[in-house]
Amino acid sequence: MDGRSDKQALNKRLRPSCKPALACGQEPWRALLKPASNRAAAPGATASTEFAIDETEETLFALALAVEQRDRHTGGHCERLAFIGVALGVAMGLARSQLVALYRGGYLHDVGKVGIPDSILFKPGSLTAEEWVTMRSHTVRGEDICRHMKSLAPVLPIIRHHHERWDGSGYPDGLRGEQIPLLARILQIVDIYDALSSPRPYKPAYPVGQTLAIIQEETDRGWRDPRIVRAFLELHKDVISKIAPHWTSPERSVDGMRTSLANLQSFLAADMLPTLPA
Repeated sequence: MDGRSDKQALNKRLRPSCKPALACGQEPWRALLKPASNRAAAPGATASTEFAIDETEETLFALALAVEQRDRHTGGHCERLAFIGVALGVAMGLARSQLVALYRGGYLHDVGKVGIPDSILFKPGSLTAEEWVTMRSHTVRGEDICRHMKSLAPVLPIIRHHHERWDGSGYPDGLRGEQIPLLARILQIVDIYDALSSPRPYKPAYPVGQTLAIIQEETDRGWRDPRIVRAFLELHKDVISKIAPHWTSPERSVDGMRTSLANLQSFLAADMLPTLPA
């Protein structure tokens, strides 16, 4: 079967209803992270700060990428989280503003690790109780770093709460169930998937099958939102598993983020999103 037939067969099994989620705004995806001054300069455009990135935000994104680049094992982590997080958000029918928050959250969720010593961040063995206290502080540190940007307000719950657990045993606030903000629950699953399937100083990269099994096991244990996990597993089966081999190294700039959004638009426009379970 040729590539075109493969895609046609796949699309028959995938829902064609992702278009309304994509159509929640008239701007192309590339414009979502375009500075407001440039957008306003376009014919018929109006100035808006909802999705604009100013110089301070660019500095924060650069800081987040610098945190990632401290560890050779985490190269491309933010890019993958941003991409998969938005894809999962579209599959769940989220609003455009929520998709943008997921995208930005993919880059900024661990920005608080800038204040974590290398001796803890890259420790190959188990952390001591005291070291865990320091490591867990990255969620609050990240929120503090970004809270002064009004435009990043939708991203703050992701930064602070992406390590909470469905049963209330997570951190920093011990939230449980739907007390945990939805976007934090979504990005959490994507973060765990990427962390497990990538090498880390304390472990090798796990095979995809083992990674998905661990996520399901943690869900059965009561740590993860079952509905979001079901949605993610469907998305992985029908979408992520088919595009992951074709991912390239991310560009380390805001322009790179805009480019990846444009690439994501092209992919999502192909109606290749799964039908989600009830």
